[in-house]
Amino acid sequence: MEGAEHVPATGPVLLASNHLSITDSTFLPMAVARHVTFMAKAEYFTGRGPFGRFVSWFMSRDGQVAVDRDDTRAAVASLDACLDVLHRGNAFAIYPEGTRSPDGRLYRGRTGVAWLALKSGAPVVPVAMFGTDRVLPPGSVIPRPARVRVVFGKPVQLAAIATDPENARERRAATEAIMASIGTLSGQEYVPRYARS
Repeated sequence: MEGAEHVPATGPVLLASNHLSITDSTFLPMAVARHVTFMAKAEYFTGRGPFGRFVSWFMSRDGQVAVDRDDTRAAVASLDACLDVLHRGNAFAIYPEGTRSPDGRLYRGRTGVAWLALKSGAPVVPVAMFGTDRVLPPGSVIPRPARVRVVFGKPVQLAAIATDPENARERRAATEAIMASIGTLSGQEYVPRYARS
């Protein structure tokens, strides 16, 4: 772990991370000295088989926010639940790409991250995950031993870029600034299109 001093010990904070593996949601909270809430796809709450049931139990027990990515209205409504986490002064983590990277590159961010940041006023701390895709590559169910590194960067300064969460251009500009900060930390090649789930 590097850069833990950039994560405030109290008060709202939005952790914006790249997304390489389902295990990101396990390792990122281990690197933070406070509870972290995530937005997670609804399928994680209805898993089958031993691993699926474990993930479902973990997500529900830990108070994570479910999002139905196939229903746009439900996905937008889930942002309100995420905003509530920040309004209560808690830490919230989000993967702006919206899904795991299919090939290790960093893909275009969805603007929900900017909406949350601008609406809540919470500092946005960029995060880079390394090695989690070797612990549990997409499509695998059995974890493997691998070295994992979590790097936190300095909070992204959005005030000069955007202030209105309802303005689509400002949300996009803020999102691009957040993605650029993540990319600087991770060193990933940036792809200016959305990743396929």
